[in-house]
Amino acid sequence: MAKRISVGIDLGGTKIMAVVFDQDFNVLGSDRLPTEGHKGSKDGLKRILGAVDSALESSGNDRDEVVACGIGCPGVVDFNNGVLREAVNLGWEDVEIGRYLSKKIKAEVVVLNDVDAGTYGEYHLGAAQGAHSVFGVFPGTGVGGGFVYDGKILRGKTASCMEFGRYRMLGSTLEGDPDEPISLESLCGRLGIASSCVIEALRGNASSIMESAGTDIKKIKSGVIKKSIDAREDSILQIMKKSIHYLGIGVTSVVELLAPEVVVLGGGLVEKMPELYLEGLREAVHKYGSKALAEGVDFRAAKNGDLAVAIGAASYAHARA
Repeated sequence: MAKRISVGIDLGGTKIMAVVFDQDFNVLGSDRLPTEGHKGSKDGLKRILGAVDSALESSGNDRDEVVACGIGCPGVVDFNNGVLREAVNLGWEDVEIGRYLSKKIKAEVVVLNDVDAGTYGEYHLGAAQGAHSVFGVFPGTGVGGGFVYDGKILRGKTASCMEFGRYRMLGSTLEGDPDEPISLESLCGRLGIASSCVIEALRGNASSIMESAGTDIKKIKSGVIKKSIDAREDSILQIMKKSIHYLGIGVTSVVELLAPEVVVLGGGLVEKMPELYLEGLREAVHKYGSKALAEGVDFRAAKNGDLAVAIGAASYAHARA
């Protein structure tokens, strides 16, 4: 039987999602498991394969029909050798994911950074179709970035790049060393935002957050923040506006360096508050960036949603199979 399906895997800090696609990238089946990264990479590899097998079973297919497989990982990857170099939120280093999966599935396996995969998915099958160059910005627990230029993912000689959350800015923070510049991730990731929300809740300025999540940062997710803004809790709205403003300053630097045709915004925070993000980033880039470059950028919200990483990884792998 001719091989006809692709598999995309989203390896996240809390979940592993495997999705089976047909030749037109329609979803045929999927499965989701908790990552449980604290159990180590050997156990993690088995869980990834288990998710793939369960997704194949739900689609009515088996490993023999897989033509290509791609996996998006939360950290720096070695493209050439299919190695996850480091994933801080999993505690994994130098994991040969590509070799392990290719031996088990007997198909081409491509290992990507997760936001590279998500950005490629938007370039190929989402909000940025038809664009020549795309900068993907995905604020989530942290902040991820990816860049696609003329169909190619921007990368180093062997490693992935665009670690946008590590972009450094001048400012004050209680994190790190006293003389260490603050990272964009600290200002624009959900954990940093949630920390500020807790302070406002304790001050009595965000009763909806106190009712929904109390002071547990883990419970202050995108929906809780959006609910607070809808309840007209201005202190939370101002936190979001400041965070988006800082994100816009970071995006301005990338616009100045690489002049993307499209900046596509994805991730849970953007999905809940797309207009707030689009307007805030557009305003910052036009305020601080070169007029000629800023006017050439189109800001768009991602379209692939929860499938962004899986469909991007699968389509990238399929194109190279």
